[in-house]
Amino acid sequence: MTQASLVLDFTPNAVHSGIYLAMARQYPQKQGVALHVHAPGASTDSVKLLLSGRTQFAILDIHDLAIAREQGNDLVGVMAIVQKPLAAVIALPQFASPRDLEGRTVGVSGLPSDVAVLRSIVSGAGGNPDKVHQLTIGFNAVPNLIARKVDAATAFWNDEGLAVHDRIRDAHVFRLDQFGAPEYPELVLTVTRTEIRKHPQLVGKVVDALVHGYQDTERNAAAGANALTKAVPSLDRATVLGQLVVLLPAFKGNAPRFGDVDPARLEPWAAWEKKFGLVKQLPDTRAMFDNRYARAASSATS
Repeated sequence: MTQASLVLDFTPNAVHSGIYLAMARQYPQKQGVALHVHAPGASTDSVKLLLSGRTQFAILDIHDLAIAREQGNDLVGVMAIVQKPLAAVIALPQFASPRDLEGRTVGVSGLPSDVAVLRSIVSGAGGNPDKVHQLTIGFNAVPNLIARKVDAATAFWNDEGLAVHDRIRDAHVFRLDQFGAPEYPELVLTVTRTEIRKHPQLVGKVVDALVHGYQDTERNAAAGANALTKAVPSLDRATVLGQLVVLLPAFKGNAPRFGDVDPARLEPWAAWEKKFGLVKQLPDTRAMFDNRYARAASSATS
């Protein structure tokens, strides 16, 4: 049995349900892989873990992957975990359009991607992002919106968007890809080029197992929620299932297959990434993504 580890991008949540269902149904084990899934710690740097060989797989935000590559790290995305941007701007009820945020205060976490998301959404609605006042609030969009300390905040529509909606029924959720941004996978299973070269079969087996898990989750969301909450008892099953139902269309999106990271389809994203200043150079999608494993996995299960 080959030992391997996978570091998540964040604490376990609904977006990871396919991974936990794959583990519950022993898909990696059936491929001869003992896959250990880890939540990141407060100081976890997944890029460093990958480069040092302390983990073979990590889920990275696609923006972090692009930035890491621009810094000279030869990391490769081999599977999309979700095919649509999860980023959004959540606004209080009186702001019916992102352009209404001109002159208002919008909370951001402090990450460069948040600024790009905010500017893209406001300009995509015909507004002037230079007229929006930004306030760094960390990852506290929900309490700040509920307390009306900000007029809007950048956040994830599949998580904070639902949490805010439970408390502020008429809040608006402006999704990034609804205001001019191209569709792209927010989260990507990532390995090093060295891992692909030395252990291509291991990469293929893990991708195959996870594709199976997400396909099963699409067919039975309750099974995905059950697997996740059994592995992480602190999570509320009803909340996870509600988030998962909203997420289901995003797992495959408009891609031809689960996990697809076709470099040609991601060229519009690369142009967007450079336009909004997340990277200085246009990302080379053909070097950045390797689609053969997801293609093989989906072909085998279609």
